Amino acid sequence: MSQEARNTAILQEAYRLWADTKGGSVDHWLSIMADEIDFGSLAMGRVSAVEFTKQRYSPEGVESYLRALTNDWEMINYVVDHFVGQGDRVVMLGRTAWRYKANGRAVDTPKVDAWRFNADGKAVEFFEYYDTAAMFEAVRD
Repeated sequence: MSQEARNTAILQEAYRLWADTKGGSVDHWLSIMADEIDFGSLAMGRVSAVEFTKQRYSPEGVESYLRALTNDWEMINYVVDHFVGQGDRVVMLGRTAWRYKANGRAVDTPKVDAWRFNADGKAVEFFEYYDTAAMFEAVRD
């Protein structure tokens, strides 16, 4: 199996579980990560209500991000359309919708996740792109 195929298969399973459990598969995400990971989000913690989106560098930091996300937001859906793999990198193209629990406002956004894996098949980099304007609007008072 090629590096691209292996890394894509790892992510196909992780995203399937994420969608099927509506965000309940945090432990599975953590299992695919290396001990050091550069984990980033387009929002970068710029608004206090989404402070959890700040840069993370360890599985523990990623766990904090994912637990805060699923505590404050309810997943409506998560749809993966494509995976594109090249060398140690895989990009996921899809869309997702979440409801902010504090006020019931929903965000439906295209989603792009860029991943990089080490030789052992563990994730060492992640960055997500989505509609931050819609997210910031959903959390405003």
